[in-house]
Amino acid sequence: MRGRQIPPPTAAASSRVVVAAGAALLLAAALQPLPVASGVDVAAVLAAFPDLAGFARLLASSPVARELAGRSSLTLLAVPNGNLPQSPSAYAAASGADLADVLRYHVLLEYLAPADLRRLPASGKLVTTLFQTTGRAPADLGAVNVTAAGPSLAVVRSPAPFPGSNATVLGAITAVPYNLSVLAVDGLIVPSGFDLAASESRPPAAVNITKVLADARAFNVAASMLEASGVADEFEADERGAGITVFAPTDDAFAGLPAGDRLQSLPAERKAVVLRFHVLHSYYPLGSLESIVNPVQPTLATEFTQAGRFTLNITRANGSVAIDTGVVQATITRTVFDQNPVAVFAVSKVLLPKEMFSRSDSAIVAVASAPPPAALPAESPESAPTKLSSPPALRDTAGNANHTAAAAAVAAAAATTKPTIGRWCIALLYLLLLPLLLPLICMGLGEEGGEVTGEVRGEERRRVGGGSELAG
Repeated sequence: MRGRQIPPPTAAASSRVVVAAGAALLLAAALQPLPVASGVDVAAVLAAFPDLAGFARLLASSPVARELAGRSSLTLLAVPNGNLPQSPSAYAAASGADLADVLRYHVLLEYLAPADLRRLPASGKLVTTLFQTTGRAPADLGAVNVTAAGPSLAVVRSPAPFPGSNATVLGAITAVPYNLSVLAVDGLIVPSGFDLAASESRPPAAVNITKVLADARAFNVAASMLEASGVADEFEADERGAGITVFAPTDDAFAGLPAGDRLQSLPAERKAVVLRFHVLHSYYPLGSLESIVNPVQPTLATEFTQAGRFTLNITRANGSVAIDTGVVQATITRTVFDQNPVAVFAVSKVLLPKEMFSRSDSAIVAVASAPPPAALPAESPESAPTKLSSPPALRDTAGNANHTAAAAAVAAAAATTKPTIGRWCIALLYLLLLPLLLPLICMGLGEEGGEVTGEVRGEERRRVGGGSELAG
């Protein structure tokens, strides 16, 4: 028997196949993680500039060269040959510093082009250095303050409260856009205030994000909220996996919240959702965010709900990384901490999810009718209890149904009980008043009975008299 011949596909069927294949490709692309920007060969870049040969040799002979191999989005403050001290090692030792730490202090974990330096605010910009990632810099003394300075591009100085080392930016040497910017400075910058007894061989302590924010001084509200909510405890497991990226609002960002936002008045579980909304479940250095391909990214809050909810739209705009929540548009203002697997960035505004907040003409207000933002799966004997107990409004549908039925039963019982209690109270009142009312009732009945008896006897006499008259 001959097999059945399959007719060739029609044009409409072919177009449907093409559309379906295209949709599948788009979905697969959307599910791909952010590409991690590849590091730049700093030694190869510096090799093209003989005037930086001495500084390049210092980097190559120190552990810093290996630390730069896998990094991107950097600004290197390079010292020309004529501005280097005769013995850089002796210069560093005289200041109580290790030469490798001095070189780390010349690596800024942020891409700064000359145009960025010209847009610096009057108060300057605090930029984290590679030295901050060692764990040996107290507070934010592993950062530098970059300020504009008249005809020169900028001045770089330590943020320490006491006089520290500083250097003037002489000019821009070269740049690999968004990956590496090389600026020439007029001398070595020595970090101030670090632990002189600390050994370079000492392994860095485990990353405590709450402590990182507290040490950075401008994130007290974010640090206290993370600590109080217990969300910070969830980060440790993420750090051991794909890493973690935290967008930390500054204290000024919290102070600038509209009066009607009601963030602080949210229940504990919903406040925890807002905090998780500030976290990406992967380590992304600034270079990866600046060269982003898939702008819509899930957050840690997405894992507690369903796909497509509580996402951030991350793009590059006007020389910085912009973050859009659908309600709030914020920008990354600086790198607070960047050491694989943890990146912490300061953002200009509190990131409020559109699933929980809406924009009105005068303020940003909480959405009262929105579905529970952190609906957790139904509890079962096999599932472990969550660390934060969900209030009834945040339970799943089955839980809501049970609570609704229970509430209806209580209301019905109350409705039935109220009239019953009223009748018992009235009966008790009658029993208490009965000894006082009984004599009055008896007297009334006696008088009424006498009147009735008199009327009956009179009627009898009238009948008897009428009968006598008829008989006569």
